[in-house]
This record gives sequence, C-alpha cells and structure tokens, in this order.
Amino acid sequence: MTNYPSIAIAIVDDHTLFRQGLMSLLSEYHEISIVFEAANGVEMKEKITRNPLPDVILMDINMPVMDGYEAAKWLKQNYPDIKILALSTFEEDKPIINMLKSGVGGYLLKESRITEVVKAITVMHTQGYFLNELISAKMLRNIQTDASFPSLTSRLTSNEITFLRLCCSELTYKEIANEMKLSPHTIDNYRQELFEKLSIRSRTGLVLYAIKNDIFIP
Repeated sequence: MTNYPSIAIAIVDDHTLFRQGLMSLLSEYHEISIVFEAANGVEMKEKITRNPLPDVILMDINMPVMDGYEAAKWLKQNYPDIKILALSTFEEDKPIINMLKSGVGGYLLKESRITEVVKAITVMHTQGYFLNELISAKMLRNIQTDASFPSLTSRLTSNEITFLRLCCSELTYKEIANEMKLSPHTIDNYRQELFEKLSIRSRTGLVLYAIKNDIFIP
C-alpha cells in the first residue's frame, strides 16, 4: 500500500500529550513508520490525502468534530484496505460493539503496554484483525460480515429474550434480577444456558446476538 518497508501507521487522537507520547514510543520500533497524526476525524480526512496512505490507523473514540465511530465508517467507505485499531479508555460492551460495527478490526485499552500495541499493529497488518480478551473471533466475524448468529431465537423462552434485552442496558446482573423479579441465581442460570445455546462466552456476545437478531435495536 505504501513505499515504506515497515508498517505505515497514523495516530488519530485528540489528546496531544498521549498522541505525542505514543509517537515517541513507537518511533523506537524499526518495523513501524508514522506517516501522520491527527486530532480528530476531520483532520484525518485532510491529512490522508497529503501523506502516504497508512497500513494501520490507531483510532481514539471520543474526539471533537468527528469522533472515532464516524471516522472509522468514513475510512471503511473510502479506504477499505486501511486497517483500524481502536485505542480507548472505554472497556464497556457498547463502545466496543459500536466500533466493531463501524469497521475496526481490533480494540485495545490505552493502558496497554507499548509492546502489546506493537504486537496489535503487526497482527492487524498481516491478518486484518487483532483478537484479545475484549474481542473474540466469532464476535468480529459476525458483526463485520453482517452474518447473523445461528437462528435460535425461536427456541428461546420469553424470559430469556427479556434477559437478553436487559443485557443490552447498563444494568448489572443483580439489577437485571431485580427488574425481572427473579433471584440472582436464576439470572445466572439464564446466562449460562444462553452461553451454551448460542455458543457465546461473554455479555458482549449476548449483546451482539440481541442486536443482530433484532431483539434489541440500539
């Protein structure tokens, strides 16, 4: 994609100190070349036409003018070959899911070690995605290919469907139990049964299933 022998990257983040600090750390790795930096999606759009195209873009989520969600969508529409690695302080389900839906192929927390960031960049460049404890292969494949999870909704009970809808909220499992007027033990059973029925291992996976099968519309 570029004339760089190393992996060309760009960093898009509105926090100047974080952006410059990350650039300084990454500059010590010979396998990485930084082609530009930007403070938001709009600045990224301007700079991407005036610099060599990056292989991987490190993208913050919460930015002014144009945030990470919109910037990632724009990239996927206009430069689909560029890989996007989200770097964020958010570890909740909702931002991860929304970034995956926007087209990112990997998600790292900003507290990650620089060695993990370099590893993620390298894996993204060669494989197109980076999997870790936040993102599973099945989650990424289903959300980005727009392929539904196995259609098992008809076999779910009304309580299981209600539980799935509530999983998409910010309620804790204990609060979901109170909302459904059930014991926490019963809610734990629902969760485990759904994990087994749907071949899912996390609450994020349950949320994705609910979204993909129109049980919950964000």
